[in-house]
Parts: sequence; structure tokens; C-alpha cells
Amino acid sequence: MAKKVTTLFIRDDAINLLEMKGKRIKKWASLPLEPGLVSQGLVLDEARVADRLKELFNLTKVTGRKVIAGLGGLNSLYRLISLPELPEAILPEAVKQEARRVIPVPLEEVYLSYQSLPAPTGETRIFLATFPRNVADALYRTLHRAGLEPYIMDLAPLALCRTLDEPWAIIVNAKLDHLDIIVMADRLPQLIRRLSLPGEAVSLSERLPTITEEVDRTIAFYNSSHKEKPLDSTVPMFVCGDLAQAPESWQSLAGRLECPVSILPSPVESPEGFDPSEFMVNIGLALKELLPEKGEANFSLVNFNALPEVYITKAVRLSSILAPIGIIIGISLVVYMGFLVYNKMAYTDVLRSQLAPIESRIAQEHKQIATLREQVEQIEVQIEPVEARTDIFNTTFTSLGKAREKVDGDLSQIVSLLPRDVDLTVVSHGGESVTVSGIAPDEDDIFQYARDLRNSGRFPIVIISSIAVEEVEEEVEGFTFNFLLK
Repeated sequence: MAKKVTTLFIRDDAINLLEMKGKRIKKWASLPLEPGLVSQGLVLDEARVADRLKELFNLTKVTGRKVIAGLGGLNSLYRLISLPELPEAILPEAVKQEARRVIPVPLEEVYLSYQSLPAPTGETRIFLATFPRNVADALYRTLHRAGLEPYIMDLAPLALCRTLDEPWAIIVNAKLDHLDIIVMADRLPQLIRRLSLPGEAVSLSERLPTITEEVDRTIAFYNSSHKEKPLDSTVPMFVCGDLAQAPESWQSLAGRLECPVSILPSPVESPEGFDPSEFMVNIGLALKELLPEKGEANFSLVNFNALPEVYITKAVRLSSILAPIGIIIGISLVVYMGFLVYNKMAYTDVLRSQLAPIESRIAQEHKQIATLREQVEQIEVQIEPVEARTDIFNTTFTSLGKAREKVDGDLSQIVSLLPRDVDLTVVSHGGESVTVSGIAPDEDDIFQYARDLRNSGRFPIVIISSIAVEEVEEEVEGFTFNFLLK
């Protein structure tokens, strides 16, 4: 019997729902979201988004509550690492230690997921991904608030990779507010970039120059670091999202590579009226459970559950502990009730003899209760000023939390856009502005870094305060620089 799966992907502007049974699409729907409910993949208003989820499930009459959920992937990092061959028992700790070395953000701020890959004898190859904790936590809370159980999570770029039956390819997914560029090599996502697009650009034609520039930059970066096997005109490029509706723009994306460009094909049957390009992430999420047939297929090798371990542990604890406890309690109640019935007549006289002292004790306790009520009334008067101060503290803590989220987001963007050969020496956040200092081997790297920061959309104003030559014994060793970001 074909397995049924339900997938959810919450974007900034809409919720996409897809139900599949086997390789057949049964139900699908997209529900728009008002601005401000979700921003860059982070659910800001969990209650209202949960209400919208309930509305969507009611409209589509989807009854399943277990869902595969997609995370947007902004500020997520991906790495292919190699370790010596290790016993399975110590692999998690070894991966975590290597992640601390190669991931440029504290692991305490992100969740880490990984998967072992085929490797030569004596070697362990790992694909690992990190993604912000606050984004995953907010999504999990929102889904539970809507009465849903997310038993699997995945990152949207990895879901897109899973829909492609090609060992080598470039995937370009453009939406109103973001851009995904993925390089697949030997069935592995070797390079994943997810970028925020400027908010002032409305039409695709306005965004197209930026998209083309970023695609060209991604190809150049990949080829510079893979000179033994660079991307060439034989590697196909596939588009989806908004680009699927503008075939006249496709070939311009190939640029100097001059590779063939076409729409990302759906790996499943599409019923009448269904636009697979709008639901490609959901299809990729469904394929986590509905894997293609083995054989000549060239689908992505990466397929792990990104649901944080803390939530998996919680689910196991409930199922493995509550059930036995319920059984024990039930047996105990049956035995206890039988014991009471069996001894009912013998205990009746004893209970009657104890009734008088119990009534006397009740009278005494009534007096104590009256005294306690008087004390409670006095304490309630003292509580009011304490509650007022508590409200002030809560407001302050909320403001500090929002400020921290802004600082964390700024720092993550500054680090993620850092060119490979550029080192940061000082990053000072002043609330409305950020001072960035560092050293680079070449002035072009400095100007490129400044353009990337400005194009990210997070820092509308990027001021290069200074660039100075760093000399050692009258030889140029590099260039120091200072940026002011607003």
C-alpha cells in the first residue's frame, strides 16, 4: 500500500501545503500570509501563523497531523568534511569538534545535523549543515500550536536538490525576497547560497540583473576552488520559482558559461491545474520518505532528518514512558478496587468509629483556613507593586531580546559574506551602526566584500572608512580596512 505524506513549507508571504500518496499528488494549496507574520524564515507571530495553518488544513480537508516541515535555510551553512575512519560511537563528538573548527559561528547559536557519505577505506566523509536555533524553535512551536506533529524537518535548498535527477547541475530558485543558487557535483550539493533580495525590487525584470550577477559570481567562485573539474557548458542549469514564468530570461543566466538552461522538471506526476515550480520544495520534502526507485537514478545523496535532537528525544520519552506508566496505574487501580470491595463490610464499623474525631479535626481546620484567608488578603496587597515592577522588567527583557536578535542577524550576515582570504580583526556593533575592521591580501577583495554587504539588503549604507597598506620590511603583506555599516 502506497505511503501517504504531508509536507509544509512556510515562506515569508505564504504557506505551501502538499499531500502525496506514493508518487501521486493528492492535495495541494497555498495560503497567503500578511506582511510581518514571517520574516526571512523566522515566524514572528506564532499564534496568528498557527491560526492560518488550522485554516489551511480545514480548507483542504487534510486530516493527517504528522508533517514533514521545511526550513527556509537563510543564514544556514553547509560543509563537506573528511575525517579518519572512526567507530560509530565516537563519530557524533568528532563531527561536533570538526564543526567548531569549520563553522564560523558559535555552535551554541545553531542546530547541527549531518550525514555520513560513501568514502574510501580509512576515511569518513560527512555532509553537515547548521541552521539558526531561533528559526527552528519558532517553527516547531508554531506547528505544535496548530495541533501538528513535525516528525521530520529539512532545509529548503536540500529539498530542491532532492528533486533533481542529474549528477551535475546548477539550480537557480528565485522568489520575491530571496534567491537560492546550488551547485550539484557527483550527486552532492557542493555549494549552496541563499541570498536575500532587495525589498524595493518588485518585478522579476528589476531583480534579474542581481540574479544574473550572483549566478555568475557563484560559478566563478566554484571554478576557482575546483580547478581540477570546473563547471563548463556541458553542465545543465535548471530554474524554478518566479523564473519558471519567464523563459525569455533563462539564457541570460548562463552568462559566459553558455550552458543549457531549462525549467526544473518535476520528478512526480502533476495533476491538472498543479504548478510544480511553486511546490518544488514541498515535493523535495515528500521525497525524503518517498524515495525514488534504486537503479540508474542520480538523485541527491544527502537525506537526513534536520529535526533537532531535543525534539526527537522529547517524542521518544513520551511514547516509551507514558504508556508503561499508564498500564501500571491501570493495573494498580483494578487491584485496589477489588481489595476495597472484598473488605467493605469489615471496614464499615471501623470507619464509623473514626468519624467523630475526623469531624472534630475538620472544625479545627476550618478555623485555620479562616486565619490563612486573612493572611492571603494581606499578602495580595503587597503583591500589586511587585507585579507592576515585574511588568517593567518583562518589557525591558523583551526589548533586550529583540536587540540581541538584530545584533545576531547582523553578525551572521557579516561573517557569512566574508571572502575566503579576508580575516576580520574587529567587529563592533553600536545598535544602529556596525564598525568592521580586517585585513585582506588584495584591495579587490575589500571592495567585493563591501559590495556583497550592501547587496545583502541588511546594510543599506556601507562606508569604506579607510584602506591602508600593511608592509613588513618594505614589502606589501596585505591591506587593512575599516567599514562603517548602517
